[in-house]
Amino acid sequence: MENKKDNFSEWYNEIITLAGLSDKRYPVKGMNVWLPYGWKIMSLIDSIVRKAVDKRNFQEVNFPVLIGRSMLEVEFEHIRGFENEIYWVTKGGKENLEEELALRPTSESAMYPMFSLWVRSHADLPLKIYQIVSVYRYETKHTRSFIRIREIHFFEAHTAHATYEDAEAQMDQYKEIWREISAQLCLPYFYDQRPDWDKFPGAMYTIAFDTVLPSGRSLQIGTIHQYGTNFSKNYDIKYLKEDGTFDYAHQTTYGMSERLLAAIIGIHGDDKGLILPPDVAPIQVIIVPIPGDGVMEYARDIENTLNSINVRVKVDDRENFTPGYKFNDWEMRGVPLRIEIGEREVKNKTVTLSMRNIPGKITIDRSKLIYEIPDTLIRIREKMMDDAKRQFNEHVFKASSIEEFNRDGLITAFWCGSKECSDSIEAKTEKSALGFMVDAKETGKCVVCGKEGKLAVFSRSY
Repeated sequence: MENKKDNFSEWYNEIITLAGLSDKRYPVKGMNVWLPYGWKIMSLIDSIVRKAVDKRNFQEVNFPVLIGRSMLEVEFEHIRGFENEIYWVTKGGKENLEEELALRPTSESAMYPMFSLWVRSHADLPLKIYQIVSVYRYETKHTRSFIRIREIHFFEAHTAHATYEDAEAQMDQYKEIWREISAQLCLPYFYDQRPDWDKFPGAMYTIAFDTVLPSGRSLQIGTIHQYGTNFSKNYDIKYLKEDGTFDYAHQTTYGMSERLLAAIIGIHGDDKGLILPPDVAPIQVIIVPIPGDGVMEYARDIENTLNSINVRVKVDDRENFTPGYKFNDWEMRGVPLRIEIGEREVKNKTVTLSMRNIPGKITIDRSKLIYEIPDTLIRIREKMMDDAKRQFNEHVFKASSIEEFNRDGLITAFWCGSKECSDSIEAKTEKSALGFMVDAKETGKCVVCGKEGKLAVFSRSY
């Protein structure tokens, strides 16, 4: 396997293939096949997301994939932002369609004509829905599995509110949701508000969640958007107020994609392969029997015990493979915890544990299994987050001059916010402005023009 530190790009591609996550040999560029192990990881990520939004009164929906041209063109600024990325359907069988249909690049244009039917009075608000679907964008840049592709596994939440203040409260709730999700995926990040020229088409403002991969390049892993009434005015989404007058709804959205999986692969993996957070590991505990009297029966008994406490567990009963081969295979696939069982463990009524991200082995009594295994999985997750934060911090540098931008990683510096200064930085360093750091209170002189500025983040991005 490639060395992750020396050649991250090759390592990343290799581990996706070796671990059986995705197959990019499908004969349509940028549209890859999800393999069982990769799809199971993504499904577990989706489950975490669903749980986080469901408990905050979001309702899951599923909209059609096709959007009529007339629906798209209602919001011109929005469609202009995607016009070079849209796939168009122009025929049905052998007949030309009366109206061209687009494969959704995102779903505002599909959902908001329905919002105008569903929202009638203040009693219908807030309206909070989401879907997890494929979206399609004709990506012309170099494609990369889970990072830049043409069929995207996409979570999108859409809300409508009575007032701007309610919509702002929803933006804060999105941040709470993200904190929960990132904690389970062990992903550190920065909040930053995108510059006006890089905000989502049609939004008042966009806040992004950015992390950094070992290559030093940033990866956007989520965005939230405040729309105000920009969309509701064009799609006629208005409601009857208690005083008998009508007003337009205020809207927000939240988007994430399979880039979450890309971040997990890149941030946590090592030269042995994947390291999966326990919450999204298809197999949390792998039991490897070492051939001997009574070993397989004991292993099955351990498996049953762990199943009873809802641990995802499997006995590797493959024949013609040595225990050593199995150890390496499951390490490569990122299984958080391995249990080794031989005749000694059977005799002593114990099991031997080996954690994927913590060196060494420990032996515990069989009687303590149902307490020790959940605690050990928590310990693994905590260590993963600590390691990820350390790696993140090692890739963040503060710069007081353009000369200090020439490092691989996230650069924080004072910036006036102008596109001219951002373009100047990018021309000299290849790093572009991700945006102002949302929670930073510091001010200082812009590193380019010397005018008053705020703390911003710059990087080369995927």
